[in-house]
Amino acid sequence: MRWVWNVPFQDPYLATVGRGLEGWNETTMPNMAALLEQPLDRTQVITEGTAGRAGDNEAAAYFRAKVRFEIDVMDVAEKLPAGGFVLVDTRRRASWEHGHVPGAVHLPTADIPSRAPELIASGTDVVVYSWGPGCNGSTFAAIAFAALGYPVKEMIGGIEYWARNGLPVETIAGVSRGKPDGLVTAHAS
Repeated sequence: MRWVWNVPFQDPYLATVGRGLEGWNETTMPNMAALLEQPLDRTQVITEGTAGRAGDNEAAAYFRAKVRFEIDVMDVAEKLPAGGFVLVDTRRRASWEHGHVPGAVHLPTADIPSRAPELIASGTDVVVYSWGPGCNGSTFAAIAFAALGYPVKEMIGGIEYWARNGLPVETIAGVSRGKPDGLVTAHAS
């Protein structure tokens, strides 16, 4: 199956992430453009009619591979106290200050190639997150960490689902917990 990036902007990274990650360029993230030049056309999956058929081994393989690189917010919350990984908030400074997971490291995506080696030991497991399901910034952060050789997973749901699950959020005012949203969690607070 052949995939192609259908991006109307000249810069595929900024077109997909949006214009929110200032400081990205060929010098700060030289491998990103090359990674994004890989052919990808999501429309072909639908138009070829291959996804989702009964017994579709390709779809099963895709989803098996996908879950190897994702982790749910509740799994992160349960495993974070024991350690074993570094949790990285990949959003901009203003978003970090608005609220982040206590104990997370703040490392915006554009800074990962230059700063990750000084902040996180090589070979350390990394879990990245960004805003939430409507933001793929953590996906690009995961690509950047993987390009540096780090074992990496993406926390699906991001800080939005972390907070909606009633988990602690830290700001400059301190740590607080909201009421769990029954639509997204079955866990009691």
